Amino acid sequence: MNKIRNLFKVETNFQLLKVNVVFAATGTLSVYFAGVITNALGLDLYILGDFFYWVLRIMLLLPVYQVLLIMIGSMFGEFKYFWRIEKKMLGRFGIKFS
Repeated sequence: MNKIRNLFKVETNFQLLKVNVVFAATGTLSVYFAGVITNALGLDLYILGDFFYWVLRIMLLLPVYQVLLIMIGSMFGEFKYFWRIEKKMLGRFGIKFS
């Protein structure tokens, strides 16, 4: 368990559990909400075609995931942990935070 806690940079097994639950919930909900957004905009598979529909939906996943990660992480009391991860992810896209 120490190796896994070191990998995730957490201190306790309970914090590791919370982090894994947040990642699982965020991934699942981001896929769901990307579909909800495309449907709300009236963009479905038959209008856009297979290729453009899935490209758009995958492109929506990133911002939806970023927002949900902070929101769900905060609900589990791990805002600082996920804000650090968020800054790291956004830094890879050239967006810097202090």
